[in-house]
Amino acid sequence: MEAENKNNDKHITLDDLAEVLDSGAIIKAKNLLNSLYPSEIADVIESSPRNRRELIWKLVSNENKGETLAELTEEIRTYLLDELIDQDGPEALVVIAQNLDTDDLADIIQSLPKNLIKKTIKSLDKQNQDRLSKVLSFPDDTAGGLMNTDTINIRSSVTVEVLLKYLRRLKKLPDQTDIVFVTDIMNKYFGFVLIQDLLVADTGTFISEIMVKDTNVIDPDLNQHEVARIFETADLVSAAVVDRDGILLGRITIDDVVDVIREEADDSVLNMAGLNKDDDIFAPIFQSTKRRSLWLGANLLTAILAAAAIGIFEATIEKVVALAILMPIVASMGGIAGMQSLALVIRSQALDQIGSSNSRLLIIKEASIGVLNGILWSSVVALAVYLWFNSIFLGIVIASALMINLIIGAISGVSLPLILSKLKIDPALAGGVILTTITDIVGFISLLGIATLIM
Repeated sequence: MEAENKNNDKHITLDDLAEVLDSGAIIKAKNLLNSLYPSEIADVIESSPRNRRELIWKLVSNENKGETLAELTEEIRTYLLDELIDQDGPEALVVIAQNLDTDDLADIIQSLPKNLIKKTIKSLDKQNQDRLSKVLSFPDDTAGGLMNTDTINIRSSVTVEVLLKYLRRLKKLPDQTDIVFVTDIMNKYFGFVLIQDLLVADTGTFISEIMVKDTNVIDPDLNQHEVARIFETADLVSAAVVDRDGILLGRITIDDVVDVIREEADDSVLNMAGLNKDDDIFAPIFQSTKRRSLWLGANLLTAILAAAAIGIFEATIEKVVALAILMPIVASMGGIAGMQSLALVIRSQALDQIGSSNSRLLIIKEASIGVLNGILWSSVVALAVYLWFNSIFLGIVIASALMINLIIGAISGVSLPLILSKLKIDPALAGGVILTTITDIVGFISLLGIATLIM
C-alpha cells in the first residue's frame, strides 16, 4: 500500500540522488528520498549498488520504512531486515508495523528467520497479533494471504445517520475504502453499502434499505490470479473475503491486485529467460553466474541436439556448401512463427481464455496461419535463393523446408503451452527453450533431408 500523497514538483531520478549523496549533503538527500512514494524509494534501493544501499536505507524515515520494505524484492528485503534486527533488535519492527497494513506486515514477517517470527509477533499488541495470525494462516499467494483485516462493519438495523456518526468518529478511513460491510454481531456477512449511496441517502434510512447483496465474495483459499480476474471482470476497488461459514475475514483492495498483476507480468517476461523477479541486479557476480549457468546449460543441451541433427547430413553439406548458408533462414523463420503463437497462447492462458472447448479450434487456426505464411514466404525466399545461387534445386529445397518449419512452428507454439500446463509446468519458463529446439531440429532436418532425397 502507498503512503499519503507526496508533493513532488519534479521527478527525482537515481542520478539526482546519487549526485546529492556524492556531494555529502546528507540532510538534503534524506529530504529528497522521503519526498518519494515508498515504491519509488524501493526502486532507488534496488537500482543502487550494494555498497550504497545501507546508507540509503538509513536515510529512509520510520514512517516510510515499512511500506518500502513491502515493495522490495524478497532478497533485498531479507538483507535489510537482517541489518535492522542486528542493529536495533526485533523491537524495531514494532515501530515499522504501526504504519503497515496487515497483508504487507505479513509479507515482511515471512522474510524473517523462523526463530524471530514468533518473537516479533509476540512484540505486537493483541489486536495486531490476531490480525497477523489470521493472514499468516493462509499461503501468501491466496486471497487469505493477500487480504487486509482493516474492515469497517455495520449492522443492517442501524440508520444512515448512525453510520455517518460512526465514520466521523474514526477520523480516518482505511485506504481504498469504497464500501462499508454489513455483518451481524458474529461477523456473518450479508452485503455492503457503497460510500456514494451513503452520502446521498436520507439520514433516517435504514442500512438494510440501501444494502447491496454481494455477488463477488472471495473465498480465502482462492489463488491470487483468480482474485485478479474477479477484480478485472467486475471493475472492483475492494472485495470481501468470506469463509465457507459466511464469516467476513477481511478485504482485498485494488492496489494489492495491481501488485499481483505486475508480478505475474514480470514473471512471464523473466521466466522466458530463466530469471526470477526477486533476482537482485547487483547480486554478487558468482551468485548471478551460478543462477544463469543452469539455464545456459539447459540451452546447451538443446543446441547439441540441433548440432547432432546437422551432423547426420554432413555428406550432403560437403556436396552443397550453400545449404550451410541457408540453414539459419529456415530455423529462424520457424522459430519466430512459433514464438508468435507461443506468446499469444501464454497471454490467453493468463487471461483464462483457453479451455478444452476451444483449444482444438485454436490449433487449427494457428496451423492455417502457418500454411498461408509458408506459401507466402517460401515463395519469396525461393525466388531470392534462385537469384542468389542461380539454382532451381536450392530454391525448391528451401521453399519446401520453410513451408514445413513454419507450419510445425505455429502448431508447436500453440500446443506446447497447453501440454505444459497440463503437466503443471510453467509455459513461460520452459516453452521458449523447447520450441526453439523443435524448430531448429525440424528446420535443419527438413532442409538437409529434402536436399539429400532430391540429390
